[in-house]
Amino acid sequence: MNVFETTYDVIVVGGGHAGSEAAAAAANLGAKTLLITMSLQNIAQMSCNPAMGGIAKGQIVREIDALGGYSGIVTDKTAIQFKMLNKSKGPAMWSPRAQSDRMRFAEEWRNQLERLPDLDMFQDSVNGLLFDGDTIIGVKTQLGLSIYGRSVIVTAGTFLNGRIHIGDKTFGGGRAGEGSSTGITEDLVAKGFEAGRLKTGTPPRVDAKSLDFSKMIEQPGDEEPSKFSYLKTTKPLIEQRSCFMSYTSREVHDLLREGFQKSPMYTGRIQGTGPRYCPSIEDKIDRFASKERHQLFIEPEGWNTTEIYVNGFSTSLPHEVQFKALRKVAGFENVKFLRFGYAIEYDFFAPTQLRPSLETKQIENLYFAGQINGTTGYEEAAAQGLMAGINAALKTKGGDPFVLKRDEAYIGVLIDDLITKGTDEPYRMFTSRAEYRTLLRQDNADLRLTPRSHAIGLASQERMDRVLEKQEKTDLFVQFLKKTSIVPEDVNPILEANDSAPVRQSMKMFKIAARPQLNFDDVKKFPGVKDFMQKNKIDKEIAEQTEIHVKYSGYIEKERNSADKLQRLENIRIPVNFDYHRVKSISFEAREKLTKIQPTTISQASRISGVSPSDVSVLLVHMGR
Repeated sequence: MNVFETTYDVIVVGGGHAGSEAAAAAANLGAKTLLITMSLQNIAQMSCNPAMGGIAKGQIVREIDALGGYSGIVTDKTAIQFKMLNKSKGPAMWSPRAQSDRMRFAEEWRNQLERLPDLDMFQDSVNGLLFDGDTIIGVKTQLGLSIYGRSVIVTAGTFLNGRIHIGDKTFGGGRAGEGSSTGITEDLVAKGFEAGRLKTGTPPRVDAKSLDFSKMIEQPGDEEPSKFSYLKTTKPLIEQRSCFMSYTSREVHDLLREGFQKSPMYTGRIQGTGPRYCPSIEDKIDRFASKERHQLFIEPEGWNTTEIYVNGFSTSLPHEVQFKALRKVAGFENVKFLRFGYAIEYDFFAPTQLRPSLETKQIENLYFAGQINGTTGYEEAAAQGLMAGINAALKTKGGDPFVLKRDEAYIGVLIDDLITKGTDEPYRMFTSRAEYRTLLRQDNADLRLTPRSHAIGLASQERMDRVLEKQEKTDLFVQFLKKTSIVPEDVNPILEANDSAPVRQSMKMFKIAARPQLNFDDVKKFPGVKDFMQKNKIDKEIAEQTEIHVKYSGYIEKERNSADKLQRLENIRIPVNFDYHRVKSISFEAREKLTKIQPTTISQASRISGVSPSDVSVLLVHMGR
């Protein structure tokens, strides 16, 4: 008897960050959704560091929230510390980051999912996929069940044929204490998919009771912490927990080197490529041999636990080497381990096999999201899960794909990079990857994305009302500053106090406020500004948005014009299955790459490595342009 009597609209395989966002998005769009995971107790588990956000990643979390996802809400509700990184730089570089309570984070995610009426959850391991020709129709589980669905999203994380390595010991597993997943890779390879191996690692976890924090440097959160979600239902932190910083030393490095002959990285037992921008401690001391020390960030894993995450000490060295070396770090002289660091190797699939919607090209209605696509990081995974969930649900209703462009979102940059350029190492998002980062700030993700999400029925009316209010009040404040003049006797004392040249005649407040020497606390001292803000209920968020507009409007306009010019190529579609081999005037390399990637627009084609400007010109002629 088939215990699953319904055919689901969307089946999500895996309950990590990608799977949780995918299931929530699909269910919230009205698709009958099933989330299958190996452990319901470990939904959205923070497998590595207990934090969300950071450089570029914080922008992604705010974009997920603006679109109606849950990562920002869950982070706000479970945060123990908040920091806005890069505040000394321009607003395009500001990146929010929060430490989370690991146990509460997973609990809150499960609570959010269980409230969704169109979402079912089931604990089992998927070990096969069901096909009807080149269309997916369901999944097979370890219990021998066949579960049918109109679409399937695979978000397997590090579990696909996962192998854990500690020194010369190796064993199957997708995460510490959990088994690996087999069968899916084999089914996909049989269908012609190109698979590879990647690796990542995690540091040891230690007992706070065994550490001497007086020997470390305290790293408190922001004095006035912000939050991730644009909704008013979450609140900034009042109380925070500090992190701490310590350093390795030459002695620590020498002790670590003693274990290199047993390190799976150096013995060749790990074949997968590791993350370039999050190297293991042994990789750091090998690549940067001249460095005397490396930073370690000591991060608490929650409000009430003594478990500590040793950020910067990711390693797969033998456990006895980890123990000896870490005990030579200041403050760790008597350290007690709760868990040793390890490396994990797992299967992934070249993301060039995906469409912009994250649907696979080979199999209809099959979607990939997260580390299966070669990415690393909770935020990158969650963003892909959200987009895959949206697109799977829309397709079941006969809707068009929901795709974000590079000038619309970091999520657009992430997915376009993956499907156009591919990756042979774990992909991590950086602000430098986004050519329009002045447009893609963390403060305006709601203005950019909520209207688009609201149009497809995902972002709530509450979110849309918040966006309209924010835009209206920002415009009102900007117009007030543009129309209101200030006389020299009122403004010159403020200018002189900030080493800014005095004025000799009345000027509009907007022009004065744009001076780099002044901040918005100075602008509030202009006559009538505070009264205007109180009368119109201008809060901190609106004031920040207005300040950015005043200070950077020239840069923003220039970047917007640049993006609009390139939009011409984005609007020129390339027919599906276009035969590039009949276009003899483009180079052999370009024909080869274009045939493999099958770009959907001329703009995407122009970003493929090996496709030259002259190749693009030839394509434009063939498209009738």
